[in-house]
Amino acid sequence: MTKSAGVPPPTVLLVEDDRAMRRFLWEALCGQQFRVLEATTCAQADAHLAKGIPQLVLLDLGMPDGDGMEILAAVRRRSRVPVIVISGREQESQKVAALDAGANDYVTKPFGVGELLARIRVAQRHASEAVVSEHEIIRSGPFEIDPPRHEARLDGLRLQLTPIEFKLLGHFARNAGRVLTHRQLLHAVWGEGAGQETHYLRVHVSALRRKIERDPGRPRWLLTEQGIGYRMRDA
Repeated sequence: MTKSAGVPPPTVLLVEDDRAMRRFLWEALCGQQFRVLEATTCAQADAHLAKGIPQLVLLDLGMPDGDGMEILAAVRRRSRVPVIVISGREQESQKVAALDAGANDYVTKPFGVGELLARIRVAQRHASEAVVSEHEIIRSGPFEIDPPRHEARLDGLRLQLTPIEFKLLGHFARNAGRVLTHRQLLHAVWGEGAGQETHYLRVHVSALRRKIERDPGRPRWLLTEQGIGYRMRDA
């Protein structure tokens, strides 16, 4: 990230109680021209949020005075700014709960600086593209989706998709690089009442893969996040 003259650096709220991890993240973020606000407790995070909403939140879930999920809920009550969970909790149920509650991504400790910065770039891009008209063409890597014409192309070649496959591909392309839970996908494609019908989703994702992947058994573009959902590779 380069800093433009006269433009203040984006602010990151770093919610992390571990001193070594906090230092590691502070150095990585400052090296990318971020302004970093630190919070070592939920109370400190609340105090920062009361003063203003940052452009990004990096959130550890295990805090000494509460659960980071409370901070996630507090952010989401105020804003749609990107929130990336950074946690040692590896259980799929906890990852799903955080993503369904509004986290943009979930990075499991330990992780490398390169991985984290890549996730931050994806989250920032999604934030800047959050208002996407249903009449705008969606482009992601080799994919081009034209909602008004109900046309989708891969490397310039038109895909023959069912209405459900078309909706799925469009939603994946809008969120390329982001983990989408089963529940999020079901709500986006089938509506709010379809939160538990994951077998529908598996069937249609499998059919979509057969149309967009050279080897559906080893997908390049539409990746499975085991026990959580799916992620379209960010080109």
